Amino acid sequence: MRFATTALALLGAAATTLAQSSVAMRSMRSTSEKLVVVTTPYWNSVQGTLARYERQNGKWQQIGDAIPIVVGKSGLAWDPPLARRYSGVFQGPIKREGDGRSPAGIFQLKNTFGFAPSLPGSDTYFSLTSTTECVDDPASAHYAQIVDRQKVDSADWHSSEKMREVPGYRWGAVVNYNMEQTVKGDGSCIFLHEWSGPATGTAGCTAMAAGDIEGLVEWLAGEEHGVLVQLPQVEYERLRKRWQLP
Repeated sequence: MRFATTALALLGAAATTLAQSSVAMRSMRSTSEKLVVVTTPYWNSVQGTLARYERQNGKWQQIGDAIPIVVGKSGLAWDPPLARRYSGVFQGPIKREGDGRSPAGIFQLKNTFGFAPSLPGSDTYFSLTSTTECVDDPASAHYAQIVDRQKVDSADWHSSEKMREVPGYRWGAVVNYNMEQTVKGDGSCIFLHEWSGPATGTAGCTAMAAGDIEGLVEWLAGEEHGVLVQLPQVEYERLRKRWQLP
């Protein structure tokens, strides 16, 4: 999917720092008026909080109270394009396939999904079927992509998530992580979805209570994409002014 070229006011100041980080920059240039901020106490923390913001009169205003979330069972790790290109700025663990960490950085929320056949008012929602799969096999030409097995000429993967069979995917949102200019081994299939419990980490997604993810999906409904900023608290505070975070 293509991103619009209008810069997010919140993230415009990050353009100089991230000009060569294609995924993060295109996410920042979304026309979205909605922002999701996830923070955890430390890099290796599993539990954290999620807050929603909407841009009102040029300023970000929090919508509702922050909610508890869990991230990867091993914590967070930098989006590789950031860490590799700006190693002196973005220091810490770097995300890779199978590391049990959720990506830290700035990401577009591409679509919402779920078991329901449709979501009223949403042009970006898709319904999961028995043939919807997210490919996590780095050797596959479809690595890090969500595909319909029935519509793929060659199912060349040996590992994938059959999304309709995952109870936590009753409602969810796709995080645009490593889905464009894909690098094999950097990680795949990153979503916001329902958790297994308030202290149980994920394989690399960000998860929350059933009512919270359903509410988040409904809030994200519409033509515009939301943006996710996900960071350990110390990094959030360090980058807050530079990235004009709320």
